[in-house]
Amino acid sequence: MEIKGKSVFGGVAIGRVSVYQKKDNVVRRVKVDDVDAELQRFEDARVEAQKQLKALYEKTMKEIGEAEAALFESHQLFLDDLDLIEQTQEIIKNESVNAEFAVAKTGDNMSEMFKAMVDNEYMQARAGDVLDVCNRVVSVLQGGSDSGFKATEPSILFADDLAPSETVQLDKSLVLSFVTRHGSSSSHTAILARTMGIPAVIQADFPEDADGKMCIVDGTSGLVIIDPDDATIEIYKEKQRKEIERKKMLQELKDKPTETIDGHSIHLYSNIGGVGDVASVLENGSEGVGLFRSEFLYLESSDFPSEETQFKAYRTVLENMAGKKVIIRTLDIGADKQVDYLNLGDEENPALGYRAIRICLTQPEIFKTQLRALIRASYYGNLGIMFPMIISVDEVKQIKAIIEEVKKELDDAGIKYKDFEIGIMVETPAAVFLSEELGREVDFFSIGTNDLTQYTLAIDRQNAKLENINDPHHPAVLRAIQMTIENGHKGGAWVGICGELGADTTLTETFLRMGVDELSVSPGRTLSVRDAVRKVDLSKK
Repeated sequence: MEIKGKSVFGGVAIGRVSVYQKKDNVVRRVKVDDVDAELQRFEDARVEAQKQLKALYEKTMKEIGEAEAALFESHQLFLDDLDLIEQTQEIIKNESVNAEFAVAKTGDNMSEMFKAMVDNEYMQARAGDVLDVCNRVVSVLQGGSDSGFKATEPSILFADDLAPSETVQLDKSLVLSFVTRHGSSSSHTAILARTMGIPAVIQADFPEDADGKMCIVDGTSGLVIIDPDDATIEIYKEKQRKEIERKKMLQELKDKPTETIDGHSIHLYSNIGGVGDVASVLENGSEGVGLFRSEFLYLESSDFPSEETQFKAYRTVLENMAGKKVIIRTLDIGADKQVDYLNLGDEENPALGYRAIRICLTQPEIFKTQLRALIRASYYGNLGIMFPMIISVDEVKQIKAIIEEVKKELDDAGIKYKDFEIGIMVETPAAVFLSEELGREVDFFSIGTNDLTQYTLAIDRQNAKLENINDPHHPAVLRAIQMTIENGHKGGAWVGICGELGADTTLTETFLRMGVDELSVSPGRTLSVRDAVRKVDLSKK
């Protein structure tokens, strides 16, 4: 049987299927006589759930990274949420019911409330988080539960989808590949697959009786084959062998220069979301960090991250990169990335709305806090600061004026800092058309191809109905990139690409011929892109 899904990470896996069986926490309403005892049971279970989440946080920090670990920190905050606590207590007291029922009912109520926030994608996503947290408390009340992954040998894991807490508790040495019925390319399962570097396919409607059957997963094409015949297995074993050989060959490129056959060099950097990603950057031989998405510090916090919190994160990355370039993008919140405490309000067209630099320039107290942390951190490494969603020269001049204010404050306080580069994201047609003038104001550009494609083609990149025409290879997008590179150089700025297209090896030669100075890709793509660069000969037309 062949099933077509959506590829998340390439490669071939061959093995037996282990279907992840979620434990059903069947909750029954039970009348109780001792309400105080039930209230105490709830409190004890809540405290135990927090201990479990703390352990998961520490495990994730060690195995995956800070960006993913912070999710469990936010889950701990859910357990301290007064609405959750008080609703549960009121149900126990008013209805004289068991703690399990009260927790489950509170979880359902809060989940429905979050789901109803149809104009706020971030808050809607919290519906699953609150259910995950409440299910954990119910599990504790019911005596705990085992993992739904029962494999005793390396297997291909099939699941409807996996919650963050489930992915972290997996014995990863036994997982050959992920196949899920649901999920998206930004789901926790997808992130884990990319981190582990194993084949993964989502949106694959596998049958209920797949458990224990032999299976092939072709992560590159998104094909899942259940019960393959011997000839098919041999074909894919050969593909697997070639993939292993390819990876070994790529590893030989780890310390090689990123230069073409005819000796033209470019910088090859990595995109990261947090401190924990630095190890992967270094393991894959990247020359630096081309995009540190600082907004994750805001997304993973229940309130504005303090100057000190940000400073520690930025300093850690700069020190760990030991003099290699680290480009940190300032707050890029808005559109599909929302935080409750910013109170941004609802917008009909959030991608075209109040986001990124527009927030920073109208709320300078937030912006200056981040800039102080960044400029202080510059003392510990080779820093570049990059500003998103720029549409005018005037915005850049405002930014530079605020930077000077911050530097004076630090000078007055006797706080040391070093020189650093400033740059902008080019992701709007306005920035493309003004690229020569903007190039005179900054040290560098980084082209954000995801948003540039969206705004050039007037296509909402979150709209699944438009996937068939959302074409990042569109001639208009490629011309915009070329114009930006040419005009940026005229203005005196070096130009890189940090969007998804940077890792598209079918375009590597095209970008090199356009004159790009740098490519920044996910750490796992570094060696593939280096390999592609080293096969290009720019002397040949």
